[in-house]
Amino acid sequence: MVLRRVCGLVAAVLTLGALVTARPAWAGPPTEQLRAQMDRVIKVLEDPELKRDGRQAERRAAIRRLANDIFDFPESSRRSLGPHWNARTPAEREQFVKLYADLLERSYIDKIEMYSGERIQFVGETIERNHATVRTRLVTKAGTETPVDYRMHRVGDRWLTYDVNIEGVSMVANYRAQFNKIIQASGYASLVSKLTEKQEQGIEADRDGSIRKASQTK
Repeated sequence: MVLRRVCGLVAAVLTLGALVTARPAWAGPPTEQLRAQMDRVIKVLEDPELKRDGRQAERRAAIRRLANDIFDFPESSRRSLGPHWNARTPAEREQFVKLYADLLERSYIDKIEMYSGERIQFVGETIERNHATVRTRLVTKAGTETPVDYRMHRVGDRWLTYDVNIEGVSMVANYRAQFNKIIQASGYASLVSKLTEKQEQGIEADRDGSIRKASQTK
């Protein structure tokens, strides 16, 4: 339940580019890049052409591309798998990154259109060499505030997010605990099987959704 809430809040936060507060004077490259990424997500969500019937797959593909610009999936995968990462072959690592990215992207896309009316406040930024934390608050219409920290690192000239910490709960730590529990109980192959099953269920759900949408327009 905690992980589902984290994914939902991450989606909410990343859809609110149009509702962020004014640019703070202290804002540095990590904050500015995160803000720009949010703005791009909003443009896709508000694109009237992509809201048309029959264009859901295209819209989701656009959101996936943006998610790849926001998150460093290989780094997040490595941290989420923890000590089990070192035991994986290059092929296994590549497979895991793809499954992990698909898991996050589907959670992101499924939740992204469920939120409205919240505001983002950028409240601070710390940079230590190639790592940064951008601190924000998610403020609901009722005035409830939720602290959200983005853990980022520099890759070339870009700052990419590898973890999101919401109310002290780390997305990476949550996944690491779940993945470790499965591996300890039934092995790494079992984890891959479960992630593959989730991926197949997601693909099937997307296909069913497209079919229903098409039938409604006839």
